[in-house]
Amino acid sequence: MADYDYDLFTIGAGSGGVRASRVAAAHGAKVAVAEEYRVGGTCVIRGCVPKKMLVYGAHFAEDVQDARNFGWTMETCRFDWKVLRDNVLKDVDRLNGLYTQTLENHGVEIIPQRATVSGPNEVTLGDGRKVTARHILIAVGARPLIPECKGHELGITSNEVFHLDELPRRILIAGGGYIANEFAGIFNEFGTHVTIINRSDTLLRGYDQSLRDRLLQISVMKGIDFRFNASFRGIEKTEDGCLRVSMTNHDDLEVDCVLFATGRIPNTEGLGLEAAGVTLGERGAIAVDDYGTTNVPSIHAVGDVTDRVQLTPVAIREGQAFADTLFGDKPTKVSHDCIPSAVFSHPPIAAVGLTESEARNKFGTIKIYQSDFRPMKNVLAGRNERSLYKMVCNAADGRILGIHMIGPDSPEIMQAAAVAVKVGLTKDDFDATVAIHPTMAEELVLLK
Repeated sequence: MADYDYDLFTIGAGSGGVRASRVAAAHGAKVAVAEEYRVGGTCVIRGCVPKKMLVYGAHFAEDVQDARNFGWTMETCRFDWKVLRDNVLKDVDRLNGLYTQTLENHGVEIIPQRATVSGPNEVTLGDGRKVTARHILIAVGARPLIPECKGHELGITSNEVFHLDELPRRILIAGGGYIANEFAGIFNEFGTHVTIINRSDTLLRGYDQSLRDRLLQISVMKGIDFRFNASFRGIEKTEDGCLRVSMTNHDDLEVDCVLFATGRIPNTEGLGLEAAGVTLGERGAIAVDDYGTTNVPSIHAVGDVTDRVQLTPVAIREGQAFADTLFGDKPTKVSHDCIPSAVFSHPPIAAVGLTESEARNKFGTIKIYQSDFRPMKNVLAGRNERSLYKMVCNAADGRILGIHMIGPDSPEIMQAAAVAVKVGLTKDDFDATVAIHPTMAEELVLLK
């Protein structure tokens, strides 16, 4: 067999790349990782983790208000964006260090440079050096998609939002997906006036209609404005430093910040994959088989760059499976069915399995069980916000096809419920389980 500098060379040190590299090294492979920015990837550096910290910070706005009816009085209470921002970024630094330490402890060489593919078994580094590898793994993730319109450079994306010098008084968020709705909730709680602009009239496409309708209703009650069926015409800076946005089907809008949250595309541009013969699909996604291998047997890919399911836990699973298959003599496929997901909106959404419409299309006759209730905390707080839990079942055998929830702590509750759906439990199994009272989670075993 030919000699190579490495058994595995990974391009990208995000969630999938770090897991694959660490596990491959644990199996005895000689591994190097090239990362041009920081170890940790989108999730740790500019995504899930810092965003969830902002979500926690935003929740205190309502908690402070609700506390009055629970007997608590806070005479002086103010929010300092810079304190939260700096503490979040400090924790990102901590996690970056931990991820780096994990790779180093497993003997993985970290190369802090950009790397491109220059052949089936060759990688070219940013300094011009070429190295060879028996296998090359592409794990470079995805990047924010920025709409093409005049003045788009005046907007920001989720990459820059964590570094704002100050809170905008008015923000326009473009998009109807989870990133747009999450940041809409965050900024609204911080006191920013939020407007969402969306090309269609649908929020959170792919989630159950009942949950989408409920989130829209609650968001409007909280003061978030929506402009549907609207596309950008242009963005321009005014004399006083504000941004004037023109759009289709609506009047111009003046804001202090425009945040693009219009989706993410695979980050394959300029990687040299076409020259190496790797097949790319729609939007530049890397086409792979069930084991993460491209049409070039020595080149592989995991995570968002394949544009299958853009979720951190999925990238981690794919990285683990890839390393076990190739270096652990344990062929492993990752199932992309029945993946639970969450939207950390205000309130949050969680879901697993088929929506009501998907289930009807696939099975025909189904049964729907729902609980539409006001959480106990909201009752005493005087907050009218209601939660909704929904279970979709196959009418023939009672098997649970999907569970959909909107309300406080829904993602935390869903993780356990997702196990039940994954293994094929029935409504009778839930009915036979004694409730934990008083909790919101007990609604799942009391659905009618």
